[in-house]
Amino acid sequence: MRFKVALLVAVAATLALAATAGATSTLSSHGQLLNVRANTNQSSNWFGYNQGSLALGDTLFNSITGDWTVPTVSQHTPGQEEDSSDWIGIGGGCVDAACTVGDNTLIQTGTEQDVDASGNPSYSAWWELVPAPSVSISMTVSPGDHMHASIAELIPDTDVWTITLQDVTKNESFSTTVPYPSTHLTAEWIEETPLLIGTDAGFASLPNLTSPAFTSATVNGASANLQTSQEIDLIDSNGNVIGTPSAPNSTHDGFDACTWATSCS
Repeated sequence: MRFKVALLVAVAATLALAATAGATSTLSSHGQLLNVRANTNQSSNWFGYNQGSLALGDTLFNSITGDWTVPTVSQHTPGQEEDSSDWIGIGGGCVDAACTVGDNTLIQTGTEQDVDASGNPSYSAWWELVPAPSVSISMTVSPGDHMHASIAELIPDTDVWTITLQDVTKNESFSTTVPYPSTHLTAEWIEETPLLIGTDAGFASLPNLTSPAFTSATVNGASANLQTSQEIDLIDSNGNVIGTPSAPNSTHDGFDACTWATSCS
C-alpha cells in the first residue's frame, strides 16, 4: 500500500512537471489517443501499426522498441503551418482487431517534423505521458538521422518505465525513468498529425514527408511480427485516406509510411 501511495504521488509530480515543461517548450501534444472511425482501422490522427491485447490473445505489453529514419518535411499547402511526429508507444490504441475497444493511457517518445506558414522546416525530439503535454528532449535532430527508441518497464507490472531515445547518426542519447500507470494493452509504431494546443487547437495539418522507414520493431523482447491486419490509415475530414503504411517488410519488424497517398510500397 505504501508503495502504491508513493507511486501515485510520484506520478502526479511527474505529470505536473511534464505539463510545465511541455507548456514552455512546445505547443503540441503528440500523445493524443487514437481517434478512430468506428469499427475500422482508419484514424484522423495516426497511421502506422497498432497491436492490441485482445487481438493477440490477451498479451500485455511491458516493452517496445523501434527504429526509424527522420523524414524530410516540406509544405503540402502553401501558406499553411503543418506538423507531424514519428514515435513508438505503449497504450492509446486499439485493443481489439476491429478497433471497437480503445485504451486511455499512453507512454511514448519520438521525433517531430514541422513546417511553419512560410514553409520553413524544423525538427525536434520529445517524450510524453498522457494526459500531460509532450516534453522536449535536448537533441539535435536532422532529416535522415537514424533514430532508435525504447520504452521498457523496469520490473513487469510495477508501472515504472525507462524511456530511451537515441540519435544513432549523431551519437546523441536521452534516457529517463518515470512512474506511469499503464494498462499495458496496446503497442504501436506511428506517424501522426499531433494535437495543437492554444488558439488554433485541433489536429495539425499533414505536411509532405519522406518515408520514416520503421525497422527493428520489437515487443516484450521479441520481434513484433507485424501483420497487415494491424495497419492504420490516416483519413481527412471527408474520410479520404491521406496517409498509409506499407505492408510489413520481409522480417515483419518494419514498414514504410507514405503521406498524401492511398497506397505505400
